[in-house]
Amino acid sequence: MKKFLILLAVLITYWSNAQIADSNSYLSDLKSKMQIEWPKNKTINIVFHGHSVPAGYFKTPNVNTLQAYPNLTLKKLKEIYPFAVINIIVTAIGGENSVKGAQRFERDVLIHKPDLIMIDYGLNDRKVGLEKAYSAWNVMIKQAKEQGIKVILLTPSPDQTVNFDNPENELKKHTNQIRKIATENQIALVDSYKAFEFLYSDKVQLSQYMSQVNHPNERGHELIADELIKWFK
Repeated sequence: MKKFLILLAVLITYWSNAQIADSNSYLSDLKSKMQIEWPKNKTINIVFHGHSVPAGYFKTPNVNTLQAYPNLTLKKLKEIYPFAVINIIVTAIGGENSVKGAQRFERDVLIHKPDLIMIDYGLNDRKVGLEKAYSAWNVMIKQAKEQGIKVILLTPSPDQTVNFDNPENELKKHTNQIRKIATENQIALVDSYKAFEFLYSDKVQLSQYMSQVNHPNERGHELIADELIKWFK
């Protein structure tokens, strides 16, 4: 009984102190590597894993790769780190959810020996539900951590069919779960859902950041890239 109480106390202490990674220190090693000049520098591989949004789908079937947030992030990174050789690798697939993404994670993501992995499945995870999504996200995070790879999770960008006035809407539930997963694993979080929050009360204004009902346009992708780049400053 005494051992159980000690273990419980340790767990409670851990849970109470758990939080997402510190934005100043989480990527410090990676940021240092990106400042190294030739010939001592090395190629940095950043993988964007997820669904149609990081894949670059705007108004389906158009794929605007260079205007999507992975490449907008690359552009911003090069402004900060002019000596770095950075590969942006997009393993995202339109229409996919995290369960399928986890199934191919080792084959399609880890094979690139990434220095950093971004995961963005919140929009499509509504189809598989919270429980399956929770398991799938944690599988991917565990595999990345076992190889010493840093991870940034992204909450979902908007879907214009969602009733944002309802705090219990399905997209918000997945957003809250992704925030929880980031906290439990003490890894980085980019809160795309929150980045668009100033638009939720005005559907006309929100539509100006969207290319179709569930895909941001370049202006919307820029909001996500702006949040991402904060982790590299």
